[in-house]
Amino acid sequence: MFSTWPAWVFAGLVIVTLIQLFYYLWFFQRLAFYVPKPKESHRDNAVTVVVCARDEAENLSNHLPGILVQQYPSTHEVIVVNDNSQDETRYLLEGLHKQFRQLHVVELKQEAKLIPGKKFPLSVGIKSAKHEVLLLTDADCVPASEHWIQKMQDAYSDGIEIVLGYGAYKKEKGVLNALIRFDTFQTALQYFSYALADLPYMGVGRNLSYKRDLFFRMKGFSSHNHIPGGDDDLFVNMAANRTNTAIVIDPDSFTLSKAAGNWATWIRQKYRHHSTGKYYKPIHRFLLGLYAFTHFLFYPLLVVSAVFYDWRWALGAFLMRSLVQAIVFRKSMKKLQEESLWPWYWLLDIWMFLFYLIFMPALWRKPKASWK
Repeated sequence: MFSTWPAWVFAGLVIVTLIQLFYYLWFFQRLAFYVPKPKESHRDNAVTVVVCARDEAENLSNHLPGILVQQYPSTHEVIVVNDNSQDETRYLLEGLHKQFRQLHVVELKQEAKLIPGKKFPLSVGIKSAKHEVLLLTDADCVPASEHWIQKMQDAYSDGIEIVLGYGAYKKEKGVLNALIRFDTFQTALQYFSYALADLPYMGVGRNLSYKRDLFFRMKGFSSHNHIPGGDDDLFVNMAANRTNTAIVIDPDSFTLSKAAGNWATWIRQKYRHHSTGKYYKPIHRFLLGLYAFTHFLFYPLLVVSAVFYDWRWALGAFLMRSLVQAIVFRKSMKKLQEESLWPWYWLLDIWMFLFYLIFMPALWRKPKASWK
């Protein structure tokens, strides 16, 4: 059967398809069929929301009020770290502070030496926090509801120190917006599913919560202060374990951001984010790398097998993977309110071949030092 090279290519397609099915049936179905366990009691923890901003006057004007008007009955504060802004950020925050007494502003007027990125201002914000439960988001994010704080903090129970949330992008017209939202969905599908499989490996700074005590026990970002990115995913990769991490996928717990408006901006963002993956724990690098590698190989092997071996067998492999994928994507997209992407999932999945080609250099490219 395997006496010719087309037969060996088809054998490779079979192996790649089986590996892909393993990921969908072992990992990703966990999010697709996830049903949160009913809680016997609910907590109202004291919460500190931390936002770092550099030249973000417009974003803060549009989004910070959504954080300040949260309907949360217990004690909470909102800390905004103004990191050397040269725009109107300071005056905007002074005005908001007069209206919202729970808003506290930390002004940074000097750059941190040898600590690139957002880690220094974020560390200052965390050290300034009065409460144990920290809730982190970005200046360009707005909570999807007035119950964001309530929903995120309610995931804490005995032993839980990290809560992973979903940072979605607003739906707008255009192909680029669909690609960005699909990429965001794919990322969330993986980090939520891995967490449910007791292998948490990352979170996103647009919507992330953890205990202040955990931050200090892990010595903050000291182990990766030299890396510009990673204030969210590298910290979670270092601090999360099978017993201390929970997820929240209630739509009221989401945050929303405006997606990049052009290709150049998005590519720069993705390069910065992908540059931290090589610092993950070995087991996470292996699992994420194997999935990406087999995903990348699937379509070239499919085309070659269909042309040079037997199109019927190749079609069978494609249909088997597509059926499982369609079910998992449909249910997962519904949970994350990305249903509008589902009719195009097959086309977006093909796009991922080009996605890997574009962003593969990020694995060895040195990231930009600035976080803005």
